[in-house]
Parts: sequence; C-alpha cells; structure tokens
Amino acid sequence: MKRILMIAYHFPPLAGSSGIQRTLRFVQHLPKFGWQPIVLTCDPRAYENTSDDLLADIPPDTVVRRAFALDTSRHLSIGGRYPGFMARPDRWMTWRFAGIREGMRLIREFEPAVIWSTYPIATAHVIAAELHRRSGLPWIADFRDPMAQDGYPADPRTWQSFKCIEEQAMQQATLALFTTPGATRLYRERYPHAAQRIELLENGYDEEAFADVERQITQRAPLNPGYLTLLHSGIVYPEERDPTALIAVLGDLQRTKQPAANRLKLRFRAPVHDDLLRRLAMEHGVAESIEIMPSIPYRAALEEMLRADGLLILQAANCNDQIPAKLYEYLRAGRPVIALTDPAGDTAQTLLGAGISTIAPLDDRQAIGKILLAFADQSLHGALPTIDAAAAASRRGRSEALARMLDNVVPQPLQNSPK
Repeated sequence: MKRILMIAYHFPPLAGSSGIQRTLRFVQHLPKFGWQPIVLTCDPRAYENTSDDLLADIPPDTVVRRAFALDTSRHLSIGGRYPGFMARPDRWMTWRFAGIREGMRLIREFEPAVIWSTYPIATAHVIAAELHRRSGLPWIADFRDPMAQDGYPADPRTWQSFKCIEEQAMQQATLALFTTPGATRLYRERYPHAAQRIELLENGYDEEAFADVERQITQRAPLNPGYLTLLHSGIVYPEERDPTALIAVLGDLQRTKQPAANRLKLRFRAPVHDDLLRRLAMEHGVAESIEIMPSIPYRAALEEMLRADGLLILQAANCNDQIPAKLYEYLRAGRPVIALTDPAGDTAQTLLGAGISTIAPLDDRQAIGKILLAFADQSLHGALPTIDAAAAASRRGRSEALARMLDNVVPQPLQNSPK
C-alpha cells in the first residue's frame, strides 16, 4: 500500500469547525483504495476549543504526529496585542518550524509517495512546500477555497503572504485541488500555466456517521414542539453570512401579525458571533424567536439536522465561488432547505441541481419574506418537502476520487516499509 503524508491543522481533537471532516474522512477511507495516510497536525494546545468526540473516528493504525504550535493571539500576545508578523500567514505560523522538522522525520521513517496539505490554515501549505523542496516528493495542495481574494485578507501584508503562498503552490505543486466549480474556474483563469494541474474535488457528507445516528433515533421528535424551527448549523460570519436581513424580516412578519410568523424559530448552533445575533434579535424585537446554542459533538449535530423542520444556508454574493461544507450534510439529512444566497453562485447552483429552489439573495428582505411565509404555510398543511439528492456526495466517494488522482501522480506501487 502506498503512503501519503497529510498535513492538516483541522484534525481531532479540534472542535467547532466543519473543516475537520474533509481530512478526517480521507484518513478513514483512503486505505480502501490503496493509500495509507500518515497525518502531520499540530499540538492540541494550538486549538482554542477541543473535544474528544471524533478521536474514535481516526483508524487505530493511523500514524498521527502532532508538532509543536502556538496560537499567536492566545499564547504570544501582551494585553491582547502582538506584532503583525507573528500572525502571517495566520495565527499558527509557529507550527511551521516544528512541522517541517517532524515532517522530515516522517518522510525518512515511512517513505511516503506523496505530500498533501490543506487550507484554510495557510501554514500547512508553507510546511508542505518546504518538505517538497527538501524531499523531492510530489505535492498536492488542497486549497478548498480561494486564498488571496479582492479585499480578503483585509490586511495588505497578510494578503501578500497569501498571494505568495498560492503562487508558489501553482508553480511547484503537482496538483491543486478546489471544492467548487467557481473556484476551480477562477484559478485556472488566474494561473493559465497551471490550468492542467488544477482539479475539482468537492466536499461531502459522512454516510457512516449519519447511519449511526439514524440507528440510534427511533423517532425524530421536532426540536421545538408546536413551533417551526429553521436550523443554521455552524459559524455565522458578520459579512459572508450576514443574518441582518433574515432577522429583520422575522421582525417585520411578527409586527404585521402574519399568522405563521409567531410559529417560526431560528436556531443558530455554534455561531461564534453570538453577540451579533443577540443584538439583532433585540433590535428587531424577536429575541424569543432566536435560539443561540453552544457547540455540540458531531453526531449530535447531525441528529439535530435530522430533527429540524428546515435547514438554513447563509452565503453572501462575495462567496459565489464557495460552497459551505455543511450543504452536503443538509442534503443527506433530507430536510427542507432555505438558502439565502446569490442565485448565480455555486451554492445556489448546487441546490438547484438537487431540485431545491427555495433560494433568495442574502440581503433581499422581500424575497426572504416570501420564502419564510411559504415555508410556514407548507408546514401548516403538512406539505414540507423532503429531499433525496445526496447519493453522489459521500465522503467515501470523494476519497475514491482523490485516490484516483493520487494513482495518476504515483502510478506504480512503491515497495516502501518503515525503516
């Protein structure tokens, strides 16, 4: 079996990010297709929040090395302040030094055939680039989403560091992977010399985890009996997932005494920006209709999706080349989906392809109001639709696709064994 060195910040016991699922599920499924992962991640001290709930999902024979790393904002700041260079390209830049040393040890010990690194923590690509330079091994740069974008990162020096990292990857990486058609197209246009090495590898859902949850719940009791609960599972970004128009519409509907409005509840699970949601709820007089809930274990979050009356996507037009990873879990959950996003973006196009048309721009209050009222009216008449559109998006299937790419990079089996 060929070996792959996988460099990822997002890995158990990190808690609070759906981004952890991509690497974890590759680690689970790649051995079925002839590739044994070796994981290089960072010491748990670098994580702001941790949970043990996904540690058991790591196959017991997987080699996992955790290199020393600090979070600049928590470990190296004085009075909440720190020099900017200590957070470029990101707050975990200290991971680079131990990561390179540990990575070379792993290469000497296990002789992997290829190196794979994954964003959105850019330091992972920095480590991989240096390991590629020192070892000569092929490098797969898993970008997921675009890095240097118009206006992001806002700090010009951080933006420049992102730009340098992506340029290096486009020069040196054997493959560069993106999770959406828009991002793939964007980078092929941005780097035409590397267009043949830029590939699409979408996110997905974990069928085994969903099956475990479904075996354990015999009745899908509603989250709030007597109410209609729309669930947003995950981070609510103030700009990219701005909930202002949605909460304002809920207030408008209640003030105009729309019959269904008082039955609606919005549940935000682990949104991070709790204060923003509380402020908006108070401003629009809907505090009793807004639920702000803490992070919960992964399988509990899946159960919550299965029990929700509806599932909510928030995605601004400046993210048209991105798709929230939870969208695939929403599809697998089979519950109605309301997407507040640009109809021209990749998120909307993916939903339309799945037969879901309850889509409105994130800032269009009139369109949002119509969708909410229609959703509430359908529930009153027992006509909420279910969805069956997830079969092609399993993490196992995505792992098989990655294995095919790796086989093209390293076509012949290697006789490698630990020294």
